[in-house]
Amino acid sequence: MVNEMSDGQNINTAGIKTPFYEDLFSDRAKNMKASVIRELLKLTQKPEIISFAGGLPNPKAFPVEPITEIVNDLLKNESNRVLQYGSTQGVPELREEISKRLKRKWNIDGDADNILITVGSQEGLELLGRLFLGFKSTLIMEAPTYLGALNAFHAYNPTIVSIPLDDDGLMVDRLEEYLTGAEKHGVMLKFVYVVPTFHNPAGVCMSEARRRKLMELSHEHDFLIVEDDPYGELRYTGDVLPTLKSMDREDRVIYLGTFSKTLVPGFRVAWTCAPKPIINKMEIAKQAIDLCTPPFTQHIAKEYLKRGYLDTHLEKIISLYGNKMRIMNKTMNEIMPKEYIHWTEPEGGMFLWATMNQGMNATEMFQDAISQNVAYVTGQSFFADGEGENCMRLNFSHAEDDKIVEGVHRLAGVVEDWGRKLDSSNEDQVKNEFIQGV
Repeated sequence: MVNEMSDGQNINTAGIKTPFYEDLFSDRAKNMKASVIRELLKLTQKPEIISFAGGLPNPKAFPVEPITEIVNDLLKNESNRVLQYGSTQGVPELREEISKRLKRKWNIDGDADNILITVGSQEGLELLGRLFLGFKSTLIMEAPTYLGALNAFHAYNPTIVSIPLDDDGLMVDRLEEYLTGAEKHGVMLKFVYVVPTFHNPAGVCMSEARRRKLMELSHEHDFLIVEDDPYGELRYTGDVLPTLKSMDREDRVIYLGTFSKTLVPGFRVAWTCAPKPIINKMEIAKQAIDLCTPPFTQHIAKEYLKRGYLDTHLEKIISLYGNKMRIMNKTMNEIMPKEYIHWTEPEGGMFLWATMNQGMNATEMFQDAISQNVAYVTGQSFFADGEGENCMRLNFSHAEDDKIVEGVHRLAGVVEDWGRKLDSSNEDQVKNEFIQGV
């Protein structure tokens, strides 16, 4: 136990004076905040709780047998290499396999030199924050936006401008309005960060017309685009849309991909595909963080691609998750009180986004949901400006099918209770205003 003293020091149980750590932390450390999702997940660990809160792939989607085969082969034939340190940029053969797949799957040009392997996409976001952002920098993010990106960029104290989403993704007309005014005021815009395909948290896709307009604006107003695409392979219905990177003719798009949703999240193998000058700087910055992404998991991913396992495995994931998405959508449409809540109906990914009536607070409602043994992620954490208090993100990929149905029933009851309370409160307010008027 440590007790604080009046002179800014602490004294521990052994009677030894220790530093007052808060005074020693840097300004950046003092501004750090715990992930809201990680904190909420601590409350959902009881086995009786049906959780729609995490962004977790389903363990049934883990390809255990092929991974076992690959691991055994690697340890038998290449142990000296796969258990050793690796290069900072990543295993060359893996980068080559990724570049070939990006060209075949998404028509993205670039070779292995344009790819950096990172410890999850989160490291890629952190590296981009280090390279581009500072106190006088401005970046644009969607509203809502991915919480991990918000936390990574926030650490560098930039100005974050939020542009709203609708069912067709980023509202590029609003973006154009902002850009026109920003140029007049000398704003130093570094990049626009987007999750255009099966957005986290909103679940929507940016339309092809808006993608093309966004690329035009990047040319006209001279800014970079960070395209985060963890879910692009997970389409269950609808037409495939081109990536922004495939439309890029001026090397303006930095593309982030990952194996966390299509192979296994525990490998923490992801990549950034970008112009070589950016990759070079990211590599230098990464050397100061972790020297290299673990080569062992990189080699497993490399073999998984080389042996042609990924496309076959994707068919299984798409069948599994697509069914879960349809179950959640169907149950929501049957059970949810539509007078109090509406939601997106995604074509892929892992999430849908629900918005309740104004005056209903998802953060305050969370404890009531937990008391009914159902959990979600509160929407406010996905907004840079503190909006979204009446919103929530629901994950459909992790829970068992019957649990999805039961969980939606439980959540619908909580939403209806809160909606009725709001109706009653509004009626009382109208009565009071009438009496005061009389």
